[in-house]
Amino acid sequence: MEVADIKKQGAGEAEYGNLIRAIEMNTQIRDLSRVRDAFEFARTAHGEQLRKDGTPYITHPLNAAIIVAEMGLDEESIISAILHDCIEDTQVTHEDIAKRFGDSVADIVEGVTKLARIRYTSKEEEQMENLRKMLMAMARDIRVILIKMADRLHNMRTMEYQSAPKQREKALETMEIYAPIAHRLGMQKIKLELEDLSLLYLDPVGYHEIEAALQERARRNEGFMERTEQAIKNRMRESSINCAVQSRTKDIYSIYRKMFGQDKEFDEIMDIYAFRVIVDDIAECYNVLGCIHELYKPVPGRFKDYIGTPKPNMYQSLHTTVIGTEGIPFEVQIRTWEMHHTAEYGIAAHWKYKEGIEGRSDEEKFAWIRNLLESQEDTDAQDFISTLKVDMFADEVFVFTPHGDVKSLPAGATPIDFAYGIHSAIGNRMTCAKVNGRIVPFSHVLQNGDVVEIITSNTSKGPSRDWLTIVKSSEARNKIRQWFKKERREENIVTGRAAFEAEMRRQGVPLNVLGDERTLSRILERIAVRSLEDMYASIGYGGLSAQKTVNNIKDELRLIEKATKNAEVKPPWVSTALIAEKAVNGVVVEGVDNCLVKFSHCCMPVPGDEIVGFITRGYGVSVHRTDCKNYSVSAQRESEKDRWIKVHWAPSEEERYQTGLAITANDRDGLVMDIATVLNSLKIKVDALTARDMGGGLATVFITIKVKDKNELGIAMTKIMGVRSVKDVKRQGN
Repeated sequence: MEVADIKKQGAGEAEYGNLIRAIEMNTQIRDLSRVRDAFEFARTAHGEQLRKDGTPYITHPLNAAIIVAEMGLDEESIISAILHDCIEDTQVTHEDIAKRFGDSVADIVEGVTKLARIRYTSKEEEQMENLRKMLMAMARDIRVILIKMADRLHNMRTMEYQSAPKQREKALETMEIYAPIAHRLGMQKIKLELEDLSLLYLDPVGYHEIEAALQERARRNEGFMERTEQAIKNRMRESSINCAVQSRTKDIYSIYRKMFGQDKEFDEIMDIYAFRVIVDDIAECYNVLGCIHELYKPVPGRFKDYIGTPKPNMYQSLHTTVIGTEGIPFEVQIRTWEMHHTAEYGIAAHWKYKEGIEGRSDEEKFAWIRNLLESQEDTDAQDFISTLKVDMFADEVFVFTPHGDVKSLPAGATPIDFAYGIHSAIGNRMTCAKVNGRIVPFSHVLQNGDVVEIITSNTSKGPSRDWLTIVKSSEARNKIRQWFKKERREENIVTGRAAFEAEMRRQGVPLNVLGDERTLSRILERIAVRSLEDMYASIGYGGLSAQKTVNNIKDELRLIEKATKNAEVKPPWVSTALIAEKAVNGVVVEGVDNCLVKFSHCCMPVPGDEIVGFITRGYGVSVHRTDCKNYSVSAQRESEKDRWIKVHWAPSEEERYQTGLAITANDRDGLVMDIATVLNSLKIKVDALTARDMGGGLATVFITIKVKDKNELGIAMTKIMGVRSVKDVKRQGN
């Protein structure tokens, strides 16, 4: 479509008409002059921009605004949705929007806008910074995330026009970040659609298989939904219960997750069909439940009361699974109208019932946003994204205080999580925990319904560093780190410096890079700390990882080396290679110069073998073969895997290396002499030789020799196999 044709037809007018209808149906807004003004402003700003499908760009913000209007949000939200891409994609500024539509709208649009394209070292870092910015804006005004959800939903609805890699990238980001945030905000309707649309691009084969199975099930059970819905309506009418009854088929991603997560076949899923009964008040919810259980046989263990114990995202409903008269299982959800709107749109439903989100109870409901913001302090991109995913995805476990108060924690939580969930002072002073009256270890995993009691003491020395590996919630982890950050700074500096310098040596980064002020300034800026002491302290209390910190430093040094390649004056460390190449005992330890090198006695490697180095405590580097059993076991241990480093053989014609052979033979006179004669003819030096009678006419000869390389060793082994009565020759360590 030509630009001239777009202007002629009035770009976005059709979508604007749909927006007005959505506003009239779902909101109390009657004066639409500011909405029209925002439309005209955005249309002018986006000008001739087109979307991937060739439509005017203005159609996207209008469709996002329609979703916002369907949530029932206020005028400022709808205007902000129309303008949400203006700052990012046009010449319009925050000041321009504030002048015309007010500071509040301008701040919301700024909050939705992604960060300017600055240099990031990874996709995760860019994603983290954009999420961090969004969460900060979200903490100030929750409408930021509601508009961002509408923006993402419409983009996912039109993802078919993007390239395949872009489809997968956006679908994965949606599944990992935006759908879980929608869940935490209680926006069930949007969450389910985001998940289904993401699955379509992440696993199209699985998506279409389930889609086909649902169509086949519908064909097989034709009329079942209508008959059951009518039966429920008739029963409610007989009981004089005023209600609405809705029926639906389970969404595709929920089925997919059950099939692959719980290893179930499609026919094993019991809640493919679901019915919803919506009534006027809570008392009638329980009346409806009784009627449903009279009408159909309930499935034991499949009843949940989320009215008495609401989910943390404000979701309330009664759930029961029953067997229909035709033998088909289905789920029934029972709720009030207010619960229904909250279930569909979560926090957005507050605009329908409370005209905003003010009040202490709402502050508590969004405490998790503040916790997320606190948990990202002093963390790198990967840790922040991982924490976010855990907090978003984790299923809840509901436990009780001794006084009967309900506490919601992420699945897998421990008594430490519970203690810090009550108050940081409780966690810091805890000395013992009881679950259901029984003392349990701090690593005990809490289950639904557990009664948890925390024993504290004023003489407690505070949390242990080991707790950081035990806790599940970011809230507890953050509070533990804060305690170490505040109470043990000097200790943290010492511990962190030792870990940092050890990692620098392990990765072969010269410590003198920190002596150049300009280089140090760039390094500190990259790591986002103010001083070396702050960096050491952060590593010491667990806020930063020594390994990731050094990786960041190496990346920055490479950039500096590249920038100063042709410069006359270079930083003093540039001449020092990041990877040392000086051999010790014929072996180069990558990243370490003049290091003590010894060869392990367990596998006795020689040139030609694939080798790896192990940092020993006070004895340099021990070199092992990569097929050594000790290496394969140790490399799997969490406490030792970081001590294995890269090493390689240096070219050498003079060096000879000690290794061992185990020879099995039929015992006879002169056996040892014949083996020694063969080795002498090859000019191979024998350091030690012992023989042992194994009984049954067999003998084993253990021999230690020195060879130039693996090839020379192979020749020796072949020659020994040719000695009369020798049955087998193996290298020591095999």
